[in-house]
Amino acid sequence: MINEILLLLLKVAIHAYTLIVLLRLLLQLTRADFYNPLSQFIVRVTNPLLNPLRKIIPGLFGIDFAAIVLAFLVQVLGYFFIFLLVTGAVITNPLIYLVYGLVGMLDVLLGFYFFAILIVVVISWVAPGSPNPAVQLINDIIRPLMDPIRRVIPSAGGLDFSPMILMLVLVILRSIVLPSLKMSLGVVL
Repeated sequence: MINEILLLLLKVAIHAYTLIVLLRLLLQLTRADFYNPLSQFIVRVTNPLLNPLRKIIPGLFGIDFAAIVLAFLVQVLGYFFIFLLVTGAVITNPLIYLVYGLVGMLDVLLGFYFFAILIVVVISWVAPGSPNPAVQLINDIIRPLMDPIRRVIPSAGGLDFSPMILMLVLVILRSIVLPSLKMSLGVVL
């Protein structure tokens, strides 16, 4: 029972910090409002690990590669400890950690986008045009994915189908593509 609790806490901590680091990357890529209180929180939480890493890994073309590497390292180290906790042994094949780290990072990113779109859709029904800083930040982050779909499939009768289409794509990626990458290694948690 203690192992299950430790495993759950470890997974939550890994997932949460990976998400915060990836949000930092997305805030920069989408040029979201830096002065938003949530943006400021994300910057404060990620600076202690990102700033030293940026001295080694520079950004290029507006992409913060240090944030990508940090999110990947958090996932790889997390899976190392998860495997250790579950099996009681260290898996010696580094490819397993690398693939699980990449898949874990993508899973966190796709999961964020799925729930962010869901939140925006619900809020657009309940409180359209909400001035909430979290809603504004989420809108800034998901807009670059929604706009190309909106250009191809215009709204019909005031209904925007782009969230539904994007959520379907995200579900396919999360439930079919990512698990098949893990299964290709023969080690599944």
